[in-house]
Amino acid sequence: MNIFVGNLNYRLQKEALEQLFGEYGEVESVKLITDRETGRARGFGFVVMSNDSDAQNAIDGLNGTEVMGRELVVNEARPRD
Repeated sequence: MNIFVGNLNYRLQKEALEQLFGEYGEVESVKLITDRETGRARGFGFVVMSNDSDAQNAIDGLNGTEVMGRELVVNEARPRD
């Protein structure tokens, strides 16, 4: 399942996000979105987990959790329109 993670602290590293979600199950990949021109973090990213029930547990457990002073927004990613 592809999971959207928003309201991330701009200093949060990919490894920290992977470790956070890894507590709920196997993480296939983590992608932090950056600005094309400046290369700076945009404050959101995506986590892919192989097991849907683990992914749902991560969504339920992490949505609204404070990480590095910011309250995370975590939900299932929707395809672009």
